[in-house]
Amino acid sequence: MNKHLLFSTLLLTALSVFSQKYVTKNGYIKFYSETPIETIVAHNNQVNSALDIENGNYIFKVLIKSFEFKKAMMQEHFNENYLESDKIPTATFSGKVVNLSEINFQSDGLYDVLIKGKLSIHGVTKELEFSGSFEIKGDKVTAKSTFVIKPSDYDIKIARAVEDQIAKSIEVTVEVEMDKMQ
Repeated sequence: MNKHLLFSTLLLTALSVFSQKYVTKNGYIKFYSETPIETIVAHNNQVNSALDIENGNYIFKVLIKSFEFKKAMMQEHFNENYLESDKIPTATFSGKVVNLSEINFQSDGLYDVLIKGKLSIHGVTKELEFSGSFEIKGDKVTAKSTFVIKPSDYDIKIARAVEDQIAKSIEVTVEVEMDKMQ
């Protein structure tokens, strides 16, 4: 084998091994809708998330059917009528940490972050920018953020009979504790 090719192969392998990635398969997402008629809260503890601190790439993926509601009927309507989770089973976010250079992943602490990317829900993808925080503790990064989305932006149709029970804007809270990949 050519020495240059061998060196290039070894270098690329070493770079991928030393890439700094943090991951989890049990992150948390909550959404909250409040109207004078009804408050709706759903929780999901099965969020896959990854952060590459070399380039700032940040992604998460959530199985829609994993959202849990207090009322079984709400969960059924959410999956069958609104999010159509049999046809479109996941929601994803793919973006970048805009202010990556301001975060010292070698030093424990709380850092403000700005994230910009694309959120895909119900087969519709929209640009999204939100702020949040990264808390660094040893080999863990805990990412937290709260932002607002509109169901209408993601082609989610709300039946007239219940449109006064579901807020026009939904608050989404994300909290993922990611471990450093070894």
